[in-house]
Amino acid sequence: MKKKLDLINGRPGKSLLHFALPMIIGNMFQQFYNMADSIIVGNFVGEDALAAVGASYSFTTVFIMIAIGGGIGASVLTSQYLGARQYEKMKTSIHTFLWTFLAVSVVLAALGLVYNPTVLKMLKTPENIFNDAVLYLQIYFIGLPFTFMYNILSADFNALGKSQIPLVLLIFSSVLNVILDLIMVQVFHAGVAGVAIATVIAQGVSCVLSFFILMNVLKRYTLKSKARMFDTSMFVTGTKMAIPSIIQQSIVSIGMLLTQSAVNVFGSSALAGYSAGTRLESLCIVPMIATGNAVSTFTAQNLGAGKEDRVRKGYRAAYVIVIGFGIGLILISQFFHDPIVSIFVNEEASPVAFATGNAYFQFCGWFFYFLGFKAITDGILRGAGDTTVYMIANLVNLAIRVSVAKLASPIFGIQVIWYAVPMGWLANYLISFIWYRTGNWKRKRIVMDGD
Repeated sequence: MKKKLDLINGRPGKSLLHFALPMIIGNMFQQFYNMADSIIVGNFVGEDALAAVGASYSFTTVFIMIAIGGGIGASVLTSQYLGARQYEKMKTSIHTFLWTFLAVSVVLAALGLVYNPTVLKMLKTPENIFNDAVLYLQIYFIGLPFTFMYNILSADFNALGKSQIPLVLLIFSSVLNVILDLIMVQVFHAGVAGVAIATVIAQGVSCVLSFFILMNVLKRYTLKSKARMFDTSMFVTGTKMAIPSIIQQSIVSIGMLLTQSAVNVFGSSALAGYSAGTRLESLCIVPMIATGNAVSTFTAQNLGAGKEDRVRKGYRAAYVIVIGFGIGLILISQFFHDPIVSIFVNEEASPVAFATGNAYFQFCGWFFYFLGFKAITDGILRGAGDTTVYMIANLVNLAIRVSVAKLASPIFGIQVIWYAVPMGWLANYLISFIWYRTGNWKRKRIVMDGD
């Protein structure tokens, strides 16, 4: 059983890095998966198609982040039961939230199908790409339950300390998605609709595989009594953890969605460039977000095992990891920005789009470590079940990003929209860090010995 609990044994920094790396690599493939649509339509269909998928992306990412945040929040309970070796309750927790989020995904899919045209109009989506954006979203929302449950199942694997399994599944689904995208666009000439269909198929296959693998993993735990399929008290406790986590994970995507209306007024070319920039941002923040999520699971398991001092050591080690990634991202964004942005848009064919995406990527590259500091500090609070303050901190982050974009961009231009990004990250980090220093998070442990 030691192998299953290696987050609570050995050197904290080594254990945390060993656990975080598969999550980072896996989430990178998740982003490549999400980016495949933009890259392929941008190169094989055209600038308007890229803008249409980009307009849809900000909307769809909100739903993905709801799934990721919900899974991480609810899995805190699972991780703490695992750390406390209460395997019946651990399995009951997993069952409870699989059913819960399946129901949530169906409701969200229905809402998305009905209201996506209204949302796109509210965001002032340019008329020349509106119909393609609606078409993409209609197909996407039909497959939303697959996408949603796939992310919930990945969170369950991570909660069990098995981050290698989502990595393998993400690599598989990413490759499958790219192959299907190319077939749909190049062979069937299906355009925007084709890449949406490819995404749904790839996510559906990955979701089914994930479910059966998880059920097999759970059989390996010896239970003293039969686990329940649904537990109301766990549902209530897990929901309290999940809601702030959903807010935290959704901040970036909600910020992108709300600020997109400010970008849309600059035209579809600027939107295409902004879409390329935000896709690159989503890729670059992966190491930071994944490290924060790893810290969350690390914290939950060690608090469940009664090892508070190990949590503090892991937190200090996480700073080293974040700073290392931050330096790498600065170098990449400052010296390789042109070839990277050109993956999405051609400089000669779309000079405005290329310039916009380039400026966004170069500027934000200096500040990704701010997000890393925020992510690992939020991870401590989330893993401990101390959710109120970090939820407030993330709302402050969102407020700064949206208000600056809405109020300042008409005066100072589109560039001010990304100037607000590091301001929000830094404010979020400072609020969460000050609360961490109070030590109140140590008293928020959900699962107690003998629970």
